[in-house]
Amino acid sequence: MGINISYPTISYDIAVVITAASIILTWFILTLRKRNIKSKEHDEKLFKQPRPREDCPICFIRLPTLRTGYRYQTCCGKVICSGCYYAPVYDNQGNKVDYYKCAFCRTPWPSSDEDIVERLMKRIEVNDAIAIFTLGCYYRDGTDGFPQDYRKALELYHRASELGSVKAYCNIGNAYFNGEGVEVDKEKAIHYWELATMGGDAPARSILGVYEEEKGNFDRALEHYMIAVKGGDNKSLQEIKDLYSKRHATKDDYTTALQAYQEYLAEIKSDQRDEAATASDEKNRYY
Repeated sequence: MGINISYPTISYDIAVVITAASIILTWFILTLRKRNIKSKEHDEKLFKQPRPREDCPICFIRLPTLRTGYRYQTCCGKVICSGCYYAPVYDNQGNKVDYYKCAFCRTPWPSSDEDIVERLMKRIEVNDAIAIFTLGCYYRDGTDGFPQDYRKALELYHRASELGSVKAYCNIGNAYFNGEGVEVDKEKAIHYWELATMGGDAPARSILGVYEEEKGNFDRALEHYMIAVKGGDNKSLQEIKDLYSKRHATKDDYTTALQAYQEYLAEIKSDQRDEAATASDEKNRYY
């Protein structure tokens, strides 16, 4: 007597397996598509040219990107250019005052470091993002009478970032990259650098350019550098020059970067800023 094999059952089992495999494959393809769409949307935001920096509230010329090209005033919370900071202040009759005052609010300059900190704390009380960020830097570096405390600095950076400070995002990224107050986490570092970049921080974008270049993603690196150059980052211009020398960028790429940087300079240059830079060497250099 022969063995009775149920072929329909085998056929049914094979059909179930094929259907399950088809469902899994469809799910996998859809997941990849969603990831690709998300990645594309992310890159569109990441590589979008941000708006240029705001103008100086006194001379109404675009503020420089270089840190020594502008000053934060703890008296009124305004950011003014180095030229206006250096220039003499006049009274309502047009007479030059015989002591230093804020060029914006006419408050006398602080007489001591303690006075600066006192004014800074008052700005923090009204949730001034720049003041909070500045205090974070004091704790990070252990300066201006504050102990070095990376955790406290990170706490202040997070608070400042929530209030709109893109530089705070960059410093949070630095903290995760260097393990300052937190465990080293390169993915989180990149995440916060990207937030700073999308907010318009050119130095943070330059950092991302270096990261992509080290991974061999030269096209992405070049794109980061090019956007940063348009934002006034001279370091990124040098990076593009380096890419060109290594044949990872074309002569046209470097020429475009040079032209973009010249356009940036044309927007920020002024005789007053030049005078301030010449009189104080590196202290008021703005490009």
